[in-house]
Amino acid sequence: MNTLIQKDGVLTTLEDALQNQNTNGRPIKTFVGFNSGNRTFTVLMSLFELHEFTAVANDPGGDFVAQRKLDMVHATEIAKYILKALLSSVERKYQKHGKEVPETLTKILHQMGRQPYMSIPPLVASFRNCLPNGTNLAVEPLVSASDGTACFKIYINHGDIFWIVDGQHRRKGIQLVYEFLDYLSTYKKYPGKGSLYQPTEKKDNFTADELKIWGDCLEMSKSCTVNLEVHLGLGADQERQLFHDLNNLARKVEKSLALQFDNSNPINRFIKEALIDDLFYNEGYEIFEQDKINWTDERVGLTRKDLVAINAHLLVNKTTINNATPLMLEGKENIARAFWEKVLQIPGFAASAPRQNTVAAQPVVLKALAKLTFDFFFGKNKEWVTAENQQKLFDGLSQIDFSHANPMWKVYSLGQEEVNRYNLESLFDYLPDNSDANRDLGNYDNNEFRFGAKHNDIFPIIGDMIRWKLSLPKRKKDVLELELI
Repeated sequence: MNTLIQKDGVLTTLEDALQNQNTNGRPIKTFVGFNSGNRTFTVLMSLFELHEFTAVANDPGGDFVAQRKLDMVHATEIAKYILKALLSSVERKYQKHGKEVPETLTKILHQMGRQPYMSIPPLVASFRNCLPNGTNLAVEPLVSASDGTACFKIYINHGDIFWIVDGQHRRKGIQLVYEFLDYLSTYKKYPGKGSLYQPTEKKDNFTADELKIWGDCLEMSKSCTVNLEVHLGLGADQERQLFHDLNNLARKVEKSLALQFDNSNPINRFIKEALIDDLFYNEGYEIFEQDKINWTDERVGLTRKDLVAINAHLLVNKTTINNATPLMLEGKENIARAFWEKVLQIPGFAASAPRQNTVAAQPVVLKALAKLTFDFFFGKNKEWVTAENQQKLFDGLSQIDFSHANPMWKVYSLGQEEVNRYNLESLFDYLPDNSDANRDLGNYDNNEFRFGAKHNDIFPIIGDMIRWKLSLPKRKKDVLELELI
């Protein structure tokens, strides 16, 4: 058998060809820069390459640690974001090539929740297998005919990896995406509970269309890129300092401002489109972008942060809007808008100096009312979800005495004589027992009742008071804490 091959026009054996091949290592195209006077290089890597050629900057032996503890909940949320970005990229690819977008892909994106733009922030890594500033790295300048050196080709050993200093949750998220796609490819069905995506209708396997869509996502991951800034030849103390500076020197964005800019969450979109830009605008009710309002501020309105928290209770029975999907809001928007229309009619709520006029202007009270609305309109207890209870609740919002002088708010601190005088005896049938727990709901300051800061402990009890006042079904007596679905 002829074992000769041709190399540079000359016949040679395979053994000779392999022995004389380039041994410089794996080439990487990069831009070289100076971050604070330290030489770095920036690499553009596909998600696939980032997954394959990086690791988190922690030594398994525990001596070389430059990272915080991994938060799997946070990493999973990032994984869902990346998966949604891949699906959106697949959709744009269909549109770019003039092909009809599969209905299955449209349904998946609708269920996961669309957003106008998506991007994975750059990661920061350390390349340990070189001298400081990379002085011993093999480099080949890539020269442009007109502008000189355009970038560089740097050679690293085939076993070398980049150690992630900032971005371990992004990297873990990418890993979770590949694990999810690999599971689909292997078993031809969706994983169980906790999966990055679950269809609305549970099924043992999926269709050929779904298989192709997820296969397209896998292929798209090899062309979707992310920036990696690489620092060269750092020691343990330098990596730790770099991690500290990257995570502690940036000023955190106020929650209200972040929510203002976020269009990915369906509850946030409902708040912007149906409430802020429509109902509240027409009623002259203002939403503030700072996270706190002074008690004496005479302006009428809420912070966006509080508004979002109230609507989380109203629409999904949770303390935050995280993980909300469009399917969770289906059939609820009209009731939610009607709730706010009723709230705006509470005496003193939309008047100047609202916090002095009514306790209803305090977010904790609005959370209680929102929770009641969820229970009696969208809850699982069918004995509660009746037209009679719903009418009682909405009609009662404008009839309840939400003044600061209402003794109901301070019922736990009243003596028996005062309880009898104010006819509050039967209220205790609705309230949790206070014999073994602190039921300090708030206190009076200048004849104004201010509820405390522990909202999750307080608003269910306020809800019990409203149930009693409107003759609505009461909670179970042994429920002492907020129940979340």
